[in-house]
Amino acid sequence: MAELSLHIKQLHTKLQVLLLQYSKLQSENKQQKNTIALLQERDKQQNEKLDILKQEQLILKASLDKMDATEKKELEQKINGYIKNIDKCISLLSHKHSQ
Repeated sequence: MAELSLHIKQLHTKLQVLLLQYSKLQSENKQQKNTIALLQERDKQQNEKLDILKQEQLILKASLDKMDATEKKELEQKINGYIKNIDKCISLLSHKHSQ
């Protein structure tokens, strides 16, 4: 009987250790998820900054007339895309205004 009681106490102790480890792992997992979310947000911001810098570089090259044919075509496509978006906005505003 004493042997059974000892075995139960040992199992209880091991269970307590496992529960403590599980709790620590949950906490660490939460911290890791927060870190990942933070790094993903920073990555997104850096990519946005990079896109802006690329656009600025393209505009500067255009203003200095140092663009090759592919860069000129890329700039024309971007400008045409902006014009299409502006036209859509004007159309939507005109449609809403006429109602």
